[in-house]
Amino acid sequence: MKLSSHSFANDTPIPGEFAFAVTDPGSHIALSSNRNPHLAWSELPAGTQSLALICHDPDVPSVGDDVNQAGRTIPAALPRVNFYHWVLVDLLPGIHEIQAGEYSHQVTAGGKPGPDLPNGARQGLNDYTAWFAGDETMAGNYFGYDGPCPPWNDERIHRYLFTLYALNVPKLPVQGHFTGTEALQAMVGHILGQAAVTGFYSLNQDLAHKLGAGRER
Repeated sequence: MKLSSHSFANDTPIPGEFAFAVTDPGSHIALSSNRNPHLAWSELPAGTQSLALICHDPDVPSVGDDVNQAGRTIPAALPRVNFYHWVLVDLLPGIHEIQAGEYSHQVTAGGKPGPDLPNGARQGLNDYTAWFAGDETMAGNYFGYDGPCPPWNDERIHRYLFTLYALNVPKLPVQGHFTGTEALQAMVGHILGQAAVTGFYSLNQDLAHKLGAGRER
């Protein structure tokens, strides 16, 4: 299997237009256009009956006390956990690409609809659902893609892994408001092959400057 993107090359910075937020000199961050990136794939294994796509950040701080707190930093050595940005399942194997902005093109306060899509695919809840649960303005169920928004005071550059799975079932056995973790658990024993592309992103202005990312283009 092969997976690629016109939006960014593998192991390079993700442009700010595909992020939830970009750096801002006055307020640390500003909301961005939050478009999903382009992805294309080929050479699916024989017997593929459906595809699943998951985007996750493995570099989220395991302790959130210092996140986005003035006068504090999140050390790069702090243990990290996964944060799921996109869970898309039941894609037909005849589909060979996703266009930029096809599934997300803005920040939507209060969540995004799901799980069912017009093309028969389904989207799971991303982890902004839990992150915004206590925010009166933003709380809601966030289905589908919402892009990078790492802490602006994090000393670590975050990685974003877009992984495509070829499955031997036409419909993944998950129901309702499923999560990334639940989708991965349901894939066990059904994966024929997988491929991934990785992008980097930071809202720490010093790191973002080095990356050349974190800004609208």
